[in-house]
Amino acid sequence: MSTGIEEICGVVIVDKHEGVTSHDIVFKMRKLFGTKKVGHTGTLDPLATGVLPILIGRSAKASEYLSAEDKGYIAEITLGITTDTEDISGKILTKCDTLPTKSEFFKACESFVGDIKQVPPMYSALKVNGKKLVDLAREGIEVERQARDIHIFSITPRVIDESRGVYEISVECSKGTYIRTLCADIGAFLGCGATMSALRRTKSGNFTLENAHTIEEIEQMTHEERLSLLMPTEELFCNLEGVVLSDFYARLCRSGCEIYQRKIGTAFKVGERVRICDQNGFFALGEVKSYPDGSAIKAIKLFVL
Repeated sequence: MSTGIEEICGVVIVDKHEGVTSHDIVFKMRKLFGTKKVGHTGTLDPLATGVLPILIGRSAKASEYLSAEDKGYIAEITLGITTDTEDISGKILTKCDTLPTKSEFFKACESFVGDIKQVPPMYSALKVNGKKLVDLAREGIEVERQARDIHIFSITPRVIDESRGVYEISVECSKGTYIRTLCADIGAFLGCGATMSALRRTKSGNFTLENAHTIEEIEQMTHEERLSLLMPTEELFCNLEGVVLSDFYARLCRSGCEIYQRKIGTAFKVGERVRICDQNGFFALGEVKSYPDGSAIKAIKLFVL
């Protein structure tokens, strides 16, 4: 009997190389794994390298639920220069010959740790009235953007070349953080301007460079070796609490029914997301919803039919 599980399904962590878009990586992985159902968990600009989780088969349905993951980056920041894109690939707007000292730069970094507001850059994939900001920017149009709340867990600075104002910062941050904007904001705070000159993502949620492979490495593998890279879809939600349903309740859940917590002895908070499992393992992402007669767990995305 068919279990409804696709032959190819899971997560592969790619170490993205510089000069390609995240969509370029998705296109290559479609060919390598022989399926059109491929997605990713968060865009990396062409300049950036590092951790890019790729979702294969049914796992691709998880992409819309993973944007809230915390991220880790190592960025190179060059003081004394500003560009229209806030990174080194853009047009230089200003130059400043008077650079701050190492101690001044380190102190400035400390001031950005914690809850801060950040205005998304024009050169970004965010949409305004259905159009990407980056497309508007390329047309020479600048629109007002609302500052967003983000959280910087830590910034660890390191000197690369103090005389040229080149430093490295290791950043742990919340979703929605633009590292090039962080670099630009640090430069503005110091009064000399700054631009991001390199970026490497070291962590996306629970995935790190330790389990990442370059496209070149994956291309050289046999089909069986590529399949061995696939991690279970459940790994995408391993930070969530799990609930194991009996066969009866699992069938109801799969058919779209809500499962009242009082019936199964759970007490998750309303709004909390959970991993829903049966005796064979994970099959859906669920969310606790409030109803007039109590709270219930309802599947919001099925990964196994």
